[in-house]
Parts: sequence; structure tokens; C-alpha cells
Amino acid sequence: MSKGHTPSTETRRPDKAALVIAVFLAALGGLIYWDASRLASMGGYSGIGPATTPFVIAGGLLILAVWTVFEALRGDFPARDRQEVAPVVWIVGGLALQMLLLKTAGFSIATGVLFAATAAAFGKRKLWMTIPLGILICLGVWLIFAGLLQLSLPAGPLEHLFW
Repeated sequence: MSKGHTPSTETRRPDKAALVIAVFLAALGGLIYWDASRLASMGGYSGIGPATTPFVIAGGLLILAVWTVFEALRGDFPARDRQEVAPVVWIVGGLALQMLLLKTAGFSIATGVLFAATAAAFGKRKLWMTIPLGILICLGVWLIFAGLLQLSLPAGPLEHLFW
């Protein structure tokens, strides 16, 4: 018995979501191709210049778009699970809070809140535990970046206690 594709008696409809993804990939590939074509071709003796990599990326995206169209028309994509909205809201809310708190509260507190929101999205809803844990982890990251690597991350009142 072969493991190849066995024809089904039912007719499969094209996958509309995959067609939308294919249109997005083609549009993004076309945009990158158009933008790369505006770059000056300073390839020198090798023919490779600043526009080479964007052309390769655009070509890859266009190939993926065509491939996605063929797969969408075949209708062989597996059934998708229902999208859970609550975890997405937790993560997007955590990102929004991080952006709002970054300048005033500093990196550790803002990113600790993002850590807690992401943990809540994955089911760990004990914010009284995840917020302090996230702040401590992020303070350690801030100390490594600011102290050892000499990179600048936004400092808040907590970071000023240590530096």
C-alpha cells in the first residue's frame, strides 16, 4: 500500500484563509521587490550590491505565495483549532502596558508586567506571584545589559537603587 495522496470522494473547497495569506505574501514580496529596485545597483565586479538580499527575499516570498495558492486550491490544509481570544488580549495588553510604563517605571517594572501578562495568557493567573518574579528576572537582565554589556535600557526608580 502506498503512502501517497489518496483521492477523496468528497470535493474539497479552496481554503479562503490560505488564499488571504497568499495575497499578503505576494503583496509583501512585491513591495520589497519594488523598494529594492529603487536602490542603486552598486554591484561592482561581483554584481552583488545592496539590492541583492532584498531581491532574494522578495523572490522567496513570491515563491511562497504561489505555493500557498496551490495548496489552498488543493484544500489539503488540516482543520484549524478555534482561536482563543483571552490569551491574545492578555499578551497585547501586557505589551501596551510595557510601552506605557517603560519611560516612567523603567525596564524592570514594565517588562515584569509584560512577563506576568504573558504568564497569565499561558494559564498562570497568580499575578501576586508572577509580577514580582518577572520584575526580579527583568532586573537581572537590566543589570547584565547595563553593567556588563554597557548597553542603555530605560532606567526607573528600581534600577536607580542598584546603579
